[in-house]
Amino acid sequence: MNPDDPRVQRTRDRLRAALLFLAAEHELGSVTMAAVARQAGINRATVYQHYADLDGLVADSMEDAVAHVARCAVLCPLETPDDTTPEPLVDLFAHVAENAVLYRRMFSERGSARFPELLRERVAGALMPGFVEGRRPPTHTEVPPELHASFVAGALVGAVAAAADGGRSPDVDARDTWLLLTR
Repeated sequence: MNPDDPRVQRTRDRLRAALLFLAAEHELGSVTMAAVARQAGINRATVYQHYADLDGLVADSMEDAVAHVARCAVLCPLETPDDTTPEPLVDLFAHVAENAVLYRRMFSERGSARFPELLRERVAGALMPGFVEGRRPPTHTEVPPELHASFVAGALVGAVAAAADGGRSPDVDARDTWLLLTR
């Protein structure tokens, strides 16, 4: 199957949209491939031609969200005057708040097993080039960049999961996360 084929792209778009719709309405553990196929108006066998399992479809469906979180992490400056919370971090937590139900379901016990690791890997991978080039706080230069990027990524994944559950304002979540990362 050619992923560049417009028909394949349309089918995958429909499957991703169906999955996200169902995940917003139901616990992820109760969503089945058959339900996704019905919602998308596609034969169930066709779903399996595109995705081996529901977790693969979930990971693909959350790609935009994962990319957004990674982009915000990379855009954060190393330091801010007067401990001001960086705007990209506020944007990250605003995004989580807008999609809290979906994030909560992804992180839940019956959610996606791949999602937290995918998010951590993507954020760490996005941070690595800058960390390798030395764009990180001078107090952390003795720590290998790989460990530093993995640590920050893991902390952000934990903070995102807590924010999806917490019901606090995105500004407060961003401020508190920034304080934890920089102190």
